[in-house]
Amino acid sequence: MTQHSKRASSEASEEARRFAALGAPPTAWAAPGARPPRGPVGKDPWARFGWLMAVIWLVFLVYPVIALLRSEAPLAWIVVGWIALVTFVVLYVTGFMHGMRGGGGLGRPPSTRQWVTFAILIVCALVSVPAEGGSALSFLPFVMSFASYGLTRVWHWITTIAAMTVAALCVFLLPGGLSYLSVLAIIGLLGVVNTVTTWLIIRSAEAEQLGLELATSEGREAVARDVHDLIGHSLTVVGLKAQLVRRLMDSDPERAKAELADIERLTAEAIAGVRSSVAGARATTLVEQLASSRDSLRAADIDLRVDGEPAALSPVQAITASWILREATTNALRHSEARTVRVLLAPGRLVVEDDGVGMKDGASDDSGNGIRGMRERAAEAGAGFMIAAAREAEGSGTRVEVTW
Repeated sequence: MTQHSKRASSEASEEARRFAALGAPPTAWAAPGARPPRGPVGKDPWARFGWLMAVIWLVFLVYPVIALLRSEAPLAWIVVGWIALVTFVVLYVTGFMHGMRGGGGLGRPPSTRQWVTFAILIVCALVSVPAEGGSALSFLPFVMSFASYGLTRVWHWITTIAAMTVAALCVFLLPGGLSYLSVLAIIGLLGVVNTVTTWLIIRSAEAEQLGLELATSEGREAVARDVHDLIGHSLTVVGLKAQLVRRLMDSDPERAKAELADIERLTAEAIAGVRSSVAGARATTLVEQLASSRDSLRAADIDLRVDGEPAALSPVQAITASWILREATTNALRHSEARTVRVLLAPGRLVVEDDGVGMKDGASDDSGNGIRGMRERAAEAGAGFMIAAAREAEGSGTRVEVTW
């Protein structure tokens, strides 16, 4: 997978999550070229109030409302119709809110609550028929969308086919059914839109998972290569020195002792290097790294301030962000003399900034303080990397920024 494809799959996954959060029917945002707004998680109104889109589409239930107001059915059925309508609206909106918070659907097993909600929505639509007549068909698009985005792919097809069949039978077989031909057209269009949109969402989620697995695999291969090179070099040198010691033991004991001391030193360095590499290979999440960085900085009387949420980055981006944050934390502890470190997390962006003494002479190149490693890791992830003075006018502080 190329760097461009990694970046594209990450952006597609972010867009897909926002599509799923919009509720349904989704015809407005499914139009060609339409994109939901983007912004930091936790502060983005679409991430917090995406369920409002489900409420906006409820305006189409005005037809059942008008039918109830004009209904000539017995009073008991009219009362039942109003209760069913209110119950339908409440369950539809809360069902989508529950799904956005992890209730299942679109590749995740639906919760029991989602299944119960779906069943009650159907019951509400059915008991509305005596009072509303053909206007009860207006419930079908909402039932279809709930199945498409809140249940499984199989139930998407079952509900879509059943809704189109019921609507077609009502339009072509019932007296005066042609007046509901527009409802049949909407149901058919929505079936196509839901099918295509949910397919794209699932595919983009699969692409993100593949990117995550690839990034993890590449990281492990890099660590394995580093450990192999380190052990290979160290053992080669240790073997040669051991042969030399064996020859010198009788003729030059003092030099043999010096060589043994070198063997001991090389062995200790190799062990430390392996431990460091293995520690770097551990799959630390961005949340865990933030906690680790906070503890490390606190021990040095450095305050860590975090703006944004780790979820602002995709899982693939979070792997690179976690590694770079660890390196930036190490640099701040060793070289910055800072009192405060600030971390900014936003979609496609990580910034680590301190108020320390700034970069030493020569530190701006790729030669020391882990800068080369951070730059290479960002490049491997298809991200841009920048390091500069946090306050350029004063030449103080250090700012590390990674953007996807």
